[in-house]
Amino acid sequence: MRAAIVTTPDTSPVCGVFPEPTVPPGHEPLHLVGAGLHNIVRGLATGRHYSRGQMTYPMVPGIDAVARTGDGRLVYTGYARPPFGTMAEWLVAPFQAEVPEGADPLVIAAGMNPGLSGWMVLTARRKEMGTLGTVLVLGATGMSGSLAVQGALALGAERVIAAGRDPEVLERLRCGGATTVSLAHNGPEGMENALADAVSETSPGLVLDYLWGPVAEAAFTALGRSGEDTEANTAYVQIGSLAGSKASLPADLLRSRRIRITGSGVGSRSAEEMFAEAPEIMARFADGSLQLPYTAFPLSRVGEAWAHTGRTRAVVVPD
Repeated sequence: MRAAIVTTPDTSPVCGVFPEPTVPPGHEPLHLVGAGLHNIVRGLATGRHYSRGQMTYPMVPGIDAVARTGDGRLVYTGYARPPFGTMAEWLVAPFQAEVPEGADPLVIAAGMNPGLSGWMVLTARRKEMGTLGTVLVLGATGMSGSLAVQGALALGAERVIAAGRDPEVLERLRCGGATTVSLAHNGPEGMENALADAVSETSPGLVLDYLWGPVAEAAFTALGRSGEDTEANTAYVQIGSLAGSKASLPADLLRSRRIRITGSGVGSRSAEEMFAEAPEIMARFADGSLQLPYTAFPLSRVGEAWAHTGRTRAVVVPD
């Protein structure tokens, strides 16, 4: 079968011929419609993702996809057994969720992985507390962060604070109903002041952090500036580390307010849990509550897709 093939951790994929996967009893081969080229896909293929384990080369990259069944249904699927991924004409994967009628399958392929990262945290918090209250998203102008802001608004958060660097995306999120905070061209003190101003009106009950590093340190300082806040009950969830892999946590923050710091990612959530959320989040993409732009690349141009950057998510499709 034709597939994207990665031969070493340091090489980009090329389109070539790869053996077809063995089909276990009770399963069927699925025909690729579109596979998103997410950050985790690159990280796993290059051996740099924290969940990488022992990688085998050559391999087919891709963690999830929209595919067509033998009877013509569109399904969201993923987690094929290595060395097989989802960027191939045919794939076999253990999980499937039917794509809603009328949904753009390439939006689903592009958006499910980045969208689930925040969606699962938001829905868990709403179940725990009964309401989302004020939500702060750090890294809101990235693809995952932008979807987290949209998801918080769609789930009824009273106030959503979107903090990021890209002014165009911030403006779009502001028009969608978020309070925006620019983190561009601000040193640590500038970020602290901007975030402190944003959270002074209402303390966030939930923080989704896609950045970590010095931005997290600025957020810790901003959250601690108000001193003792006996009403605050903040869940701080670390999801990404685009600004740095380490952050210093001040002791006085832990003593001055009720705050719980946890992480969310591959390993902290099972594939079964993630696919259980798939129908609801796909419905939000279908009705337009969640939006993510994409650029489609045929398998023959997978090298271009691998190098693609910008405000759209690359999606690999059959030629």
